[in-house]
Amino acid sequence: MVVLKGIGVSPGIVIGRAFLLDNEDVVISKRQINENQVPEEIVRFEEALAQARSDILRIQKKISAEIGVEHSDIFNAHLLILEDRALLEEIVNKLKKEKVSVEYAFNEVLKKYTQIFSRIDDEYLRERASDIADVGKRVLRHLLGKQRHTLANLVTEKIVVAYDLSPSDTALMHKEKVIGFITEIGGRTSHTAIMARALEIPAVVGLGNIRNQIRPQDVLIIDGSKGEVVISPGRVTIERYQQKRKKIADLIKGLDKLKKLPAQTLDGCRIELAANIELPDEIPSVIAHGADGIGLYRTEFFYMNREDLPTEGEHFQAYRRVAEEIFPRSAIIRTLDLGGDKFLSHLEIPREMNPFLGWRAIRFCLARPDVFKTQLRAILRASAYGKLKIMYPMISGLEELKAANRILEEVKEELRQTNVPFDQEMEVGVMIEIPSAALTSDILSKEVDFFSIGTNDLIQYCLAVDRANEKIAYLYEPTHPAILRLLKNIIDAAHNAGIWVGLCGEMGSDPVLVILLLGLGLDELSISSLNILEIKKVIRSVNLKEAQEITRHALSLSSAKEIKEFVYEKVKKILPEMIYG
Repeated sequence: MVVLKGIGVSPGIVIGRAFLLDNEDVVISKRQINENQVPEEIVRFEEALAQARSDILRIQKKISAEIGVEHSDIFNAHLLILEDRALLEEIVNKLKKEKVSVEYAFNEVLKKYTQIFSRIDDEYLRERASDIADVGKRVLRHLLGKQRHTLANLVTEKIVVAYDLSPSDTALMHKEKVIGFITEIGGRTSHTAIMARALEIPAVVGLGNIRNQIRPQDVLIIDGSKGEVVISPGRVTIERYQQKRKKIADLIKGLDKLKKLPAQTLDGCRIELAANIELPDEIPSVIAHGADGIGLYRTEFFYMNREDLPTEGEHFQAYRRVAEEIFPRSAIIRTLDLGGDKFLSHLEIPREMNPFLGWRAIRFCLARPDVFKTQLRAILRASAYGKLKIMYPMISGLEELKAANRILEEVKEELRQTNVPFDQEMEVGVMIEIPSAALTSDILSKEVDFFSIGTNDLIQYCLAVDRANEKIAYLYEPTHPAILRLLKNIIDAAHNAGIWVGLCGEMGSDPVLVILLLGLGLDELSISSLNILEIKKVIRSVNLKEAQEITRHALSLSSAKEIKEFVYEKVKKILPEMIYG
């Protein structure tokens, strides 16, 4: 028996036999063509694009019918790639200039863009490289006249083992036959992971070189909650996981009863429990899982996969849709958090040695008020249609905050002068994700209506740990005493100034850590909608005074390990029926 640890991206436990999906690596040799062959190659290219588009539309229709239109919209990104004029012209120009076959020109240009996206620091945007690769393989198959075996052809229940699964692979899975899947690469925010959660298929990704360790028909166990895979388990192990699976099923049934109940402690302390979203299409899921609103709407996707800037009208339509669909709940819109190598070349932003610490987010917006004002105007206009709030990312100090607010006031005055309605009382807040902001939160709190703590960046900046670097990932400790003390400093500063404070990082999705956050006095949590009910269960099972006492003792301990073990034991007593990783 072998136990492997990866990234759990879709919860649940499943036991079954392995099906190894061949990796679709296509080697395209460089083939020279004559001048008179160029028109023929262009025609072949156009036909392949049309066939690929037809494939994607067919997949969209299937997904829309089976699991909902909001999930079929994932493939809009694929269609945008096929319609990107700048990309297509670059391919044709390469074909004409170098006199090479269209498949070679296409493959070389796609590789360049895939590499650019794979180097992006933001995990969600970095995972978009898989979309480009998926589209590329589809077009190449049509150019080369090749067919591919799909997972829709499986006739018995299997756990799929692959180097990676494209969103198309996942979309075409026979839901009754593919009971789980594991991959060598991938992350929590890939479209494959999103589709797995939508289909409710347990999945673990990022397992490394697993295909050399697993043979066809091997018995596997997937624990998608803990990110574990067991190869060739014994009878005792199988029985243990079967019992655990039954407990999880019972727990889920109990959680469904909480959808319409408030996130309130046993002694009556109400916590705002909101959801993070990337796209407006996620709002039905937010509402279905009983969230109190949207605590973080990331707006970066407007700027990707295009050669021009999004217009104010495009921004406005999206923000208005969010305001109207989430009403009477509220939504916090985070302003542009891009920069460095995350932008496309038309904005002429130079490549940086360390874009994580570079010209990005609010720093870019203050240097390019034309881009910033366009987004601010759209947010303000949309605020007339619901309850919107605005939040600045990556604020490092008072000067940046005041500069951002000055631009916001300029935009407000412009709208007043032209009699454009907007919410005059709209709340304005900042993300606290840089240690300098955390340490001066008492100063910043006097200038805003709320804080939202971005723990993902705050932890890695504070502990000097690149959370994407597997060699030092063990140092990324949310329970490090320095992190808990910083959080206490931020929350106390906010409350002393009379403003509320939320948290929108992964730390808020951990049932054990939520006890600490309650004890520190947090007012709001914003997490994935899929985690809402589990975290609501935790909140509704504890007394605030008990959480405060646990946190008080945790703050007296001297290491992350001590704190984690102490809190874990306390939570096990409070919620013995819940299963933790």
